[in-house]
Amino acid sequence: MPIRTNRGRAAVYRRLWSWPLRSPNHLIATMVGFAVVIIVFTSVIPAMTKGARGGATNAAGTSTSQVPGQVGVLPSGVPSISLPTKAPPPSATPSSAPVDPDARITADLWADAWITRPADDKSTTWLETLKPYTTEELLPQMATVDPRNLPTALDGVVTPKESHPDSVVFEVGLKGEGTLRMTVVKRADKWLVHKYDRV
Repeated sequence: MPIRTNRGRAAVYRRLWSWPLRSPNHLIATMVGFAVVIIVFTSVIPAMTKGARGGATNAAGTSTSQVPGQVGVLPSGVPSISLPTKAPPPSATPSSAPVDPDARITADLWADAWITRPADDKSTTWLETLKPYTTEELLPQMATVDPRNLPTALDGVVTPKESHPDSVVFEVGLKGEGTLRMTVVKRADKWLVHKYDRV
Protein backbone atom coordinates (compact mmCIF):
# COMPACT_ATOMS: atom_id res chain seq x y z
CA MET A 1 0.00 0.00 0.00
CA PRO A 2 1.54 3.38 -0.95
CA ILE A 3 2.44 5.89 1.76
CA ARG A 4 0.10 8.87 1.51
CA THR A 5 0.97 10.96 4.58
CA ASN A 6 4.08 12.97 5.44
CA ARG A 7 4.34 11.22 8.78
CA GLY A 8 4.46 7.86 7.06
CA ARG A 9 7.18 9.00 4.69
CA ALA A 10 9.25 10.39 7.58
CA ALA A 11 8.99 7.10 9.40
CA VAL A 12 10.25 5.20 6.34
CA TYR A 13 13.12 7.61 5.81
CA ARG A 14 14.02 7.37 9.50
CA ARG A 15 14.24 3.61 9.25
CA LEU A 16 16.44 3.79 6.16
CA TRP A 17 18.88 6.28 7.73
CA SER A 18 18.98 4.50 11.09
CA TRP A 19 19.53 1.03 9.58
CA PRO A 20 23.39 1.35 9.38
CA LEU A 21 23.51 2.35 13.06
CA ARG A 22 21.55 -0.63 14.38
CA SER A 23 24.58 -2.93 14.52
CA PRO A 24 28.27 -3.00 13.60
CA ASN A 25 27.51 -5.43 10.77
CA HIS A 26 25.02 -3.01 9.24
CA LEU A 27 27.57 -0.16 9.49
CA ILE A 28 30.34 -2.23 7.83
CA ALA A 29 28.02 -3.34 5.05
CA THR A 30 26.97 0.25 4.42
CA MET A 31 30.59 1.46 4.24
CA VAL A 32 31.58 -1.35 1.86
CA GLY A 33 28.64 -0.63 -0.40
CA PHE A 34 29.45 3.08 -0.39
CA ALA A 35 33.11 2.34 -1.27
CA VAL A 36 32.06 0.10 -4.15
CA VAL A 37 29.83 2.83 -5.57
CA ILE A 38 32.69 5.39 -5.38
CA ILE A 39 35.13 3.00 -7.09
CA VAL A 40 32.66 2.32 -9.89
CA PHE A 41 32.08 6.02 -10.49
CA THR A 42 35.78 6.94 -10.40
CA SER A 43 36.97 4.15 -12.72
CA VAL A 44 34.23 3.19 -15.12
CA ILE A 45 32.71 6.59 -15.94
CA PRO A 46 36.03 8.37 -16.77
CA ALA A 47 37.06 5.44 -19.02
CA MET A 48 33.77 5.65 -20.87
CA THR A 49 34.10 9.42 -21.25
CA LYS A 50 37.69 9.14 -22.53
CA GLY A 51 36.72 6.51 -25.08
CA ALA A 52 33.89 8.69 -26.34
CA ARG A 53 36.23 11.66 -26.72
CA GLY A 54 38.85 9.58 -28.55
CA GLY A 55 36.27 8.23 -30.96
CA ALA A 56 35.00 11.72 -31.67
CA THR A 57 38.56 12.95 -32.30
CA ASN A 58 39.33 10.07 -34.63
CA ALA A 59 36.11 10.56 -36.50
CA ALA A 60 36.74 14.28 -36.83
CA GLY A 61 40.32 13.67 -37.93
CA THR A 62 39.21 11.17 -40.55
CA SER A 63 36.52 13.42 -41.90
CA THR A 64 38.66 16.57 -42.00
CA SER A 65 41.55 14.78 -43.73
CA GLN A 66 39.23 13.93 -46.60
CA VAL A 67 37.79 17.43 -47.01
CA PRO A 68 39.32 19.17 -50.05
CA GLY A 69 40.56 22.72 -49.66
CA GLN A 70 41.37 22.35 -45.97
CA VAL A 71 43.04 25.43 -44.50
CA GLY A 72 46.82 25.02 -44.37
CA VAL A 73 46.89 22.12 -46.87
CA LEU A 74 47.73 22.68 -50.52
CA PRO A 75 45.64 20.75 -53.06
CA SER A 76 47.39 18.05 -55.03
CA GLY A 77 49.09 19.23 -58.21
CA VAL A 78 49.92 22.73 -56.91
CA PRO A 79 53.69 23.33 -56.84
CA SER A 80 55.13 24.32 -53.48
CA ILE A 81 56.52 27.84 -53.14
CA SER A 82 59.74 28.27 -51.17
CA LEU A 83 59.72 31.33 -48.94
CA PRO A 84 62.78 33.59 -48.93
CA THR A 85 65.20 32.87 -46.13
CA LYS A 86 66.10 35.48 -43.55
CA ALA A 87 68.94 37.74 -44.59
CA PRO A 88 72.18 37.19 -42.65
CA PRO A 89 72.95 39.80 -39.99
CA PRO A 90 75.40 42.54 -40.97
CA SER A 91 78.98 42.00 -40.05
CA ALA A 92 80.05 43.60 -36.78
CA THR A 93 83.47 44.47 -38.22
CA PRO A 94 83.39 47.72 -40.25
CA SER A 95 84.89 47.64 -43.72
CA SER A 96 88.39 48.96 -44.22
CA ALA A 97 89.10 52.11 -46.21
CA PRO A 98 92.13 54.15 -47.29
CA VAL A 99 93.53 56.53 -44.70
CA ASP A 100 92.12 60.02 -45.08
CA PRO A 101 94.97 62.60 -45.20
CA ASP A 102 92.99 64.91 -42.91
CA ALA A 103 92.77 62.15 -40.31
CA ARG A 104 96.55 61.75 -40.38
CA ILE A 105 97.06 65.52 -39.99
CA THR A 106 94.73 65.56 -36.97
CA ALA A 107 96.63 62.67 -35.37
CA ASP A 108 99.99 64.43 -35.93
CA LEU A 109 98.79 67.73 -34.46
CA TRP A 110 97.09 66.04 -31.49
CA ALA A 111 100.17 63.97 -30.63
CA ASP A 112 102.41 67.09 -30.72
CA ALA A 113 99.98 69.02 -28.52
CA TRP A 114 99.65 66.08 -26.13
CA ILE A 115 103.38 65.95 -25.31
CA THR A 116 103.80 69.75 -25.26
CA ARG A 117 103.94 71.03 -21.68
CA PRO A 118 102.45 74.52 -21.26
CA ALA A 119 104.57 77.30 -19.78
CA ASP A 120 102.33 77.61 -16.70
CA ASP A 121 102.05 73.79 -16.24
CA LYS A 122 98.28 74.14 -15.93
CA SER A 123 95.88 71.48 -17.16
CA THR A 124 93.44 74.08 -18.50
CA THR A 125 96.10 75.62 -20.73
CA TRP A 126 97.13 72.19 -21.94
CA LEU A 127 93.50 71.28 -22.78
CA GLU A 128 93.05 74.49 -24.78
CA THR A 129 95.84 73.42 -27.13
CA LEU A 130 94.17 70.00 -27.56
CA LYS A 131 90.60 71.28 -27.91
CA PRO A 132 90.66 71.96 -31.70
CA TYR A 133 91.60 68.31 -32.36
CA THR A 134 89.55 66.52 -29.64
CA THR A 135 85.89 65.48 -29.37
CA GLU A 136 83.76 67.07 -26.67
CA GLU A 137 83.31 63.67 -24.99
CA LEU A 138 87.04 63.16 -24.48
CA LEU A 139 87.92 66.59 -23.07
CA PRO A 140 86.22 66.09 -19.65
CA GLN A 141 88.07 62.79 -19.24
CA MET A 142 91.40 64.53 -19.77
CA ALA A 143 90.70 67.31 -17.23
CA THR A 144 92.36 65.31 -14.43
CA VAL A 145 95.62 64.73 -16.36
CA ASP A 146 98.67 66.57 -15.05
CA PRO A 147 100.72 67.60 -18.12
CA ARG A 148 103.90 67.61 -16.01
CA ASN A 149 103.73 63.80 -15.81
CA LEU A 150 103.48 63.24 -19.58
CA PRO A 151 106.34 62.29 -21.93
CA THR A 152 108.03 65.20 -23.67
CA ALA A 153 109.12 63.58 -26.94
CA LEU A 154 107.80 61.25 -29.61
CA ASP A 155 109.75 58.31 -31.03
CA GLY A 156 109.15 57.92 -34.75
CA VAL A 157 106.19 59.08 -36.82
CA VAL A 158 102.45 58.65 -36.47
CA THR A 159 101.46 55.43 -38.27
CA PRO A 160 97.96 54.16 -39.11
CA LYS A 161 97.09 50.70 -37.74
CA GLU A 162 93.40 50.41 -38.62
CA SER A 163 91.48 52.44 -41.18
CA HIS A 164 87.71 52.56 -41.69
CA PRO A 165 85.40 55.03 -43.44
CA ASP A 166 84.61 56.92 -40.21
CA SER A 167 87.52 56.06 -37.91
CA VAL A 168 91.26 55.51 -38.03
CA VAL A 169 93.58 54.16 -35.33
CA PHE A 170 97.08 55.69 -35.23
CA GLU A 171 100.13 54.82 -33.14
CA VAL A 172 103.34 56.66 -32.38
CA GLY A 173 106.20 55.73 -30.07
CA LEU A 174 107.05 57.54 -26.85
CA LYS A 175 110.75 57.68 -25.99
CA GLY A 176 111.27 55.06 -23.32
CA GLU A 177 107.61 55.14 -22.23
CA GLY A 178 105.69 52.83 -24.57
CA THR A 179 103.36 53.82 -27.38
CA LEU A 180 100.61 56.40 -27.80
CA ARG A 181 97.52 55.00 -29.54
CA MET A 182 94.87 57.42 -30.87
CA THR A 183 91.45 56.74 -32.36
CA VAL A 184 90.43 59.52 -34.75
CA VAL A 185 86.76 59.73 -35.79
CA LYS A 186 84.92 61.78 -38.40
CA ARG A 187 82.48 64.34 -37.00
CA ALA A 188 80.66 66.68 -39.40
CA ASP A 189 83.37 66.46 -42.08
CA LYS A 190 86.05 67.02 -39.47
CA TRP A 191 88.44 64.48 -37.98
CA LEU A 192 88.86 64.57 -34.18
CA VAL A 193 90.58 62.36 -31.61
CA HIS A 194 87.92 60.47 -29.66
CA LYS A 195 90.05 58.05 -27.64
CA TYR A 196 93.67 57.52 -26.68
CA ASP A 197 95.73 54.99 -24.71
CA ARG A 198 99.30 54.49 -23.61
CA VAL A 199 100.38 50.93 -24.40
